[in-house]
Amino acid sequence: MNEKLVDQLDGLVEKYTELLLGEANDELKKKVQAYVMYTHIAKSMPPLAKHWNETYPDAKEGLKELIAEIKEMNEAHREKSKR
Repeated sequence: MNEKLVDQLDGLVEKYTELLLGEANDELKKKVQAYVMYTHIAKSMPPLAKHWNETYPDAKEGLKELIAEIKEMNEAHREKSKR
């Protein structure tokens, strides 16, 4: 993958993170990337997600916590934006 595409995709993730959570930094971008990747895999290849969940139950729990954190941050951002 060329550097220009990498930079453009990083910009896309940064903007998505900002729109989703109200802010973007490297840590939040990594969390959102993991969230997006897992939710896409879970929807497009459920057996793979199920296998991964069974193979790595500790990671599954960590991902559940991450998804809950992102959901809370998104709800807080949406509520703040309404005002």
